[in-house]
Amino acid sequence: MSNFLNNQNWRYATKKFDATKKVSAEDLNTLKEAIRLSSSSYGLQPYKVIIVENPELRAKLQPAAWGQSQIVDASHLFIFANDTNIGDEAIDSFLNTISAERETPLESLAGYGDFMKSKISTLEPSVKNIWTSKQTYLALGNLLNAAAELKIDVTPMEGFVPAQVNEILGLDKLNLNASLIATVGYRHEEDATQFYKKVRKSQEELFITL
Repeated sequence: MSNFLNNQNWRYATKKFDATKKVSAEDLNTLKEAIRLSSSSYGLQPYKVIIVENPELRAKLQPAAWGQSQIVDASHLFIFANDTNIGDEAIDSFLNTISAERETPLESLAGYGDFMKSKISTLEPSVKNIWTSKQTYLALGNLLNAAAELKIDVTPMEGFVPAQVNEILGLDKLNLNASLIATVGYRHEEDATQFYKKVRKSQEELFITL
């Protein structure tokens, strides 16, 4: 079995973190870079990732996350927040970045920019926000995989009240919405969940070949 698959079997949604163990600055940077390199539609990355280390702030966030202990016990708290106001300005900024990084004339990207604007800027706000929220799941996948390689535990969470998290962090004012939470750190030796056999559908149940 490949190392990748071994890592996937090793990882699980940690229920109890060891609050005394912290992710090193080097490993944290690796996780951040893995998120940065994630795939996204058009490469736009229409989200921000807020890393909450402040213990007082995390204690305020805990009730908004159904009181789950991982919020305060994990080494780091990642909040993926999708852009709620993406439009032409973000696309133009992205095109400028492409032009600079690839040393490509900006004019040559005009067609690509017009295409993106025709598909994104014309969407109804609710539809657009669903789309940007979906992009955060792609970034979460990279975090999960990179963390497993480093033997760092991650618990992805949808169990929280976005409106409350938004209010506490002032995300509304930044045109952001809390889409996903991921607690990052090291499993506690008392977390019995780590010993459970991983249960997934079989390949025969999961895949359809046409």
